[in-house]
Amino acid sequence: MDQLSDSQRIEAIASHIESIISLLGEDPSREGLLKTPVRAAKALWFLTSGYRTSPQEVMNQALFEHEGSQMIVVKDIEFYSQCEHHILPFFGKVSIGYIPDGKIVGLSKLARIVNVFARRLQVQERFTAQICEAVLEAVQAKGVIVVCNGEHLCMKMRGVEKQHSSTTTMHYNGVFAEDRDLRREFFDAISQ
Repeated sequence: MDQLSDSQRIEAIASHIESIISLLGEDPSREGLLKTPVRAAKALWFLTSGYRTSPQEVMNQALFEHEGSQMIVVKDIEFYSQCEHHILPFFGKVSIGYIPDGKIVGLSKLARIVNVFARRLQVQERFTAQICEAVLEAVQAKGVIVVCNGEHLCMKMRGVEKQHSSTTTMHYNGVFAEDRDLRREFFDAISQ
């Protein structure tokens, strides 16, 4: 399987999707479904592109020297991911704060690192932690804090079917783990 090209992988995924459509009781040769296996395969390939993207390479593209040591916050970065338990979407917003220690990263790279981890089969808890640890590793910050608010279609469309539920996860390290006032400052910044 490792020797397959991207197009060969998409073709193989499409073949499986065609089988799934048939197993569900539909006719994959019906006019409206003729191109569905390939479209769905391409969508899945895109939605899992984070497996084929290096977080380090993304972050290393825009690291800069910086003497400041005050908190930097980027809030409300939207994301779309897939729950690894049901392969149904979950989506929401991520806010990231960090205290630099000689280096900063280009702001767009924080949004890109969210995409890298969102475009994998995920659970929100791990997703939040992965972003936090990747930012810490890239900028060698004094501390990083990440808060993620997500809505899960696996809870809204099936199972418990609770339409107004959302989940908040957070992960922090360094000075944010040691200093409650810094965490409060971050939460004040993202609530404005």
